[in-house]
Amino acid sequence: MNYFNESLTSVHSKLVNGDFSSKEITQQTLANIKSVDGDINAFLTVAEKDAVADADQIDQKGIDKDNPLSGIPVAIKDNMLTKGLKTTAASKILENFTPMFDATAVEKLKQLGTVTLGKTNMDEFAMGGSTENSAFKITHNPWDTTKVPGGSSGGSAAAVASGEVLAALGSDTGGSIRQPASFNGVVGMKPTYGRVSRWGLIAFGSSLDQIGPITRNVEDNATLLNAIAGHDKHDLTSSIKEVPDFTSALNKGVKGMRIGIPTEFMSQGLDDDVKQTVLDTAEQFKKLGATVEEVSLPHTKYGVAAYYIISSSEASSNLQRFDGIRYGRRAADVKNLEDLYVKSRSEGFGDEVKRRIMLGTFSLSAGFYDAYFKKAAQVRTLMNNDFAKVFKDFDLILAPTAPTPAYGIGEDVSDPMTMYMNDVLTLPVNLAGLPGMSIPAGFSNGLPVGVQLIGRPYDELTVYQAGNAFEQNTDFNKQTPKMGGTN
Repeated sequence: MNYFNESLTSVHSKLVNGDFSSKEITQQTLANIKSVDGDINAFLTVAEKDAVADADQIDQKGIDKDNPLSGIPVAIKDNMLTKGLKTTAASKILENFTPMFDATAVEKLKQLGTVTLGKTNMDEFAMGGSTENSAFKITHNPWDTTKVPGGSSGGSAAAVASGEVLAALGSDTGGSIRQPASFNGVVGMKPTYGRVSRWGLIAFGSSLDQIGPITRNVEDNATLLNAIAGHDKHDLTSSIKEVPDFTSALNKGVKGMRIGIPTEFMSQGLDDDVKQTVLDTAEQFKKLGATVEEVSLPHTKYGVAAYYIISSSEASSNLQRFDGIRYGRRAADVKNLEDLYVKSRSEGFGDEVKRRIMLGTFSLSAGFYDAYFKKAAQVRTLMNNDFAKVFKDFDLILAPTAPTPAYGIGEDVSDPMTMYMNDVLTLPVNLAGLPGMSIPAGFSNGLPVGVQLIGRPYDELTVYQAGNAFEQNTDFNKQTPKMGGTN
């Protein structure tokens, strides 16, 4: 199965027509992973026997002709619980953890007849932007295996980009779907906060985390979001708003749309090729009938500082549960309870996770709460107000997804501040809880460059509409890497 020439629609049509069965396509996909993933390292766990068995059961029931996901194999980021399938969050502290239930997003996919192929690599507990912080392996970019795939959903993005799978789920706390989508030349959507249930997603920053789809094209992405969106009684932060059919506006074009480009996102520090890609994208939207103007989001310059205080504080609270007692790694040869806590966490957590726990604990401490966490929360409100002001007059915001194309493995991992600044363009969207999607829009020295489309709260429909219009009039999403591809 050559996924570079397929989409969810085309594969589903062939399943309905009997060109192949779900079991056959699953076996072909597993064979593809075996042949390609040795060089990519996108997967931490491959559920070979279970995937084939599940596909066989789907075939026995029959492919649902009205359900575009029926019989389709997918990959899941390893911070989403999967019943009976090891879930580690790429951390030694959960190295042998097997959940007893599925995350809601995973369960919804299974109910629609998808086949879970396995769990993809990530930065430990989703803390990082390169997938170099995984405790188990480093994932490589299919376009150039000396480059990072981005993170933290680098495994999911690389699996799609290399043609190993057609679709995957990732999670986005500060850009962790969109940035790897940009680095890998695929489509990645971070939905509005609350659009998709977080039940069963191993928490990093509870007010920021959001599950979303990664695919090769916009229509597939919208189809996958249709499947996982909606209110969940297990997650009180999930929205009760009605979920539209995200594919319904795909072919309506952008004529009459008003699109803003934030001045602050196009300033110093942006790679020249990335900047030119955004400007070229703006010209394409103008040709398609949209109006594109500069706008201002003045408080986004404080975004990195506010984000890392808020997210680290929430991580400090969320990761308290990993104490060596209830589940996960338990240190041996301990003398007392405190010794158990210290040794289990020291052995189980990597350096980046420890760094953020300490930063968050400091920010929440009695003497510093007002100076740091409270101030960051106030800045977050100012940023939200900036976005709301722009969206009174504009339908969408167009911006670069990342300041640069993919950088070299080992290049930034030893410099936390440089790594943090790589999120400067994506994390404002998480702080404001908005939908944002990265789409392929250009190349720089053979590496993909993505741009992000940012929409009003719960207006993923317009984001998909514009993304699809751009995609239909360009061929960037049709380009494939040499690794697993044909170019």
